Amino acid sequence: MFGLDLGIVILFAIALPAAAVNGALGYGFSSMTVPVALLFFPNKMLSPALVLVELGINVWVVASNRGSLPAARRLALPIVLGLVPGIFIGSYLLTSANPGGLRFWTYIVLIPLILMQAAGYRKPIRAERAAGVPLGLGVGLLYATTTISGPPLALMFNNQGMDKEQFRATLGSVRITETILTAIMYGILGLYSSSSTRLIVPLVPAVLIGLPLGSLLIRYLPSETFRRICMSFDAWIVGFGLARTVIDLRLLSTFSGYSLWALVIAIDLYLLYRFFAATRVAARSEPLAARAGSTGGTPRLEPSHIID
Repeated sequence: MFGLDLGIVILFAIALPAAAVNGALGYGFSSMTVPVALLFFPNKMLSPALVLVELGINVWVVASNRGSLPAARRLALPIVLGLVPGIFIGSYLLTSANPGGLRFWTYIVLIPLILMQAAGYRKPIRAERAAGVPLGLGVGLLYATTTISGPPLALMFNNQGMDKEQFRATLGSVRITETILTAIMYGILGLYSSSSTRLIVPLVPAVLIGLPLGSLLIRYLPSETFRRICMSFDAWIVGFGLARTVIDLRLLSTFSGYSLWALVIAIDLYLLYRFFAATRVAARSEPLAARAGSTGGTPRLEPSHIID
C-alpha cells in the first residue's frame, strides 16, 4: 500500500461526496474537497493532483452537455481571455507564497461567495463581455493557487438566466480551459512530484463513484433545494478551515477562532431557514392558485412571501 495515513483516508472521504455534488450540479468538487484537504496537505502538494483529476471531471461535464456548447461560447470567451494572466500569476504565487497565508486567503475569498449562493443571490449582469475579462483574471488567480473556481463562476452564470444544460456547458468550457492552462504552468514550474501524484490514487475512485451517483440523485431531488443544502455544507467546511487556520497562524485565540466558525454557521442557518420558509409558503400557495383559477378568483398573495 502507498500508506493509508489519516490525510489520505479523509481525502477520499471528502472527495466522494464532493464528486457527487459535482455530478449533480456541474461544480463543487474542489470547493468542497480543498478546505478540508488543506488541513492535511499544503497547496503546493494538493493543487497539482487536483488539477489533473479535475481535467477529467470537466471533460465529463462538457461531454454530458455538448448540445449547449454553441450558446456557451459567447459568455465563456471573455472569461477565457482573462484566465491566461490570472493563471500565470497564480501559479507563481503557489511556488512562493507562505502556505498558511495562502490557506487563510483561500478561505476568506470562498466564504462570502458560498454564502451568497446559499442566500440565493440573483442580480443579472448586463455587460457580460465587459465583466468577463476581470472575472476571468480573478478566477484564474484563484484556480491556479487553489484549483477552486466553481463558486465565482456559478454565482455569475446562475444570475444570467441560463437553463441547466447551458449553465453546465458554459461552466465546463471555462473550466476545461483553466485546467489545461494550469496543468501546463504547473509542469513548467516543476510542481508535479511523487508526493502530489500520490494523492491522485484516493481521488480517482472517489470521482468514478461520486459523479454518476450525483447524476442519479439529482433526478429525484429538487435541484434548488439540493444546491442550497450543498452550499450550506460547504460554508460549514470552509468556516471550520478558516477557524483552524487563524488559530494555527495565531491571528486569533482558540475561542475567537471557533466563535468565527459559529458565526458562519449562524448566518448559514438563518439563510437556510429563509429558504425553507419561502419554499413552504410557495407550496401552500399552489393549491390556492389552482382553486382560484378554477373559480375565476385571484388569490391574495404577496410576491415577497414566495421570493427568496
